Amino acid sequence: MESLHKSSALVSRTQGTGLDIVFLHGWGMNSGAFTSFIPYLDKNFQVTTIDLPGFGENSHYVPAPYSVENLADAIIQHLPDKCVLVGWSLGGLVAQKVAILAPDKLAGLVTIASTPRFIAGPCWPGIAADLLTMFEAQLEKNYQKTLERFLAIQAMGSETAKQDIKAIRQQVTKYPDPAEEALKKGLRILSSEDIRQEICRIVVPTLRLYGRLDSLVPTSSVDRICELHPQADAVVLPHASHAPFISHPQQTADILFRFVADVHQQKAS
Repeated sequence: MESLHKSSALVSRTQGTGLDIVFLHGWGMNSGAFTSFIPYLDKNFQVTTIDLPGFGENSHYVPAPYSVENLADAIIQHLPDKCVLVGWSLGGLVAQKVAILAPDKLAGLVTIASTPRFIAGPCWPGIAADLLTMFEAQLEKNYQKTLERFLAIQAMGSETAKQDIKAIRQQVTKYPDPAEEALKKGLRILSSEDIRQEICRIVVPTLRLYGRLDSLVPTSSVDRICELHPQADAVVLPHASHAPFISHPQQTADILFRFVADVHQQKAS
């Protein structure tokens, strides 16, 4: 049974019973992206999804300035106490910021296909700057076409790429369209935000999950992220791309189960 929670700012949805686990989606998406994945979890967890400000059911709320810090502040107010926060892609950047700003709210942090800096730079593998510039230019003309191309890049490399794209597209289109401002400023965050020097301050147990075939968060960045945040565990799924919870849901769920069990065992001991 799913329940909808509305407050002065953000809408969230909760289903299942058990320990609290919260999901944040990526750029251009909404919580619909997790629709087919939640049934793998909701018999053991109380699963909450929160659309990022400016997206999905929270498209009405666009904080100014549209920054990672302001997105994190908005999310913090809606988190159940001592939850495990799971952030995918851009949502993972926001989740890392939440862990830095409000560690007491979290029992653990999981990032899926995410990084402290998305754009490539000197000695830092990432998204090519001209690719994000192209997306910004396309966004002005046609949001739907831009989203299709972004979905194609996210699934590229996965053996189930066509099904993955179709699944995500069907799930996210059931939610309201994002605010234009959030799309533009969200892309700007991907091209400019850099919290590499801050992630050493993350003290909650952390798992970083990657897909080996991911072209947006290349696995060549994994070692560098590990150097900056050595306390975190890293798992690379060998046949997954940017959305492992779509292409490999059971494997992703098993990894999450083990992580959450370890977190609560540590707390108990």
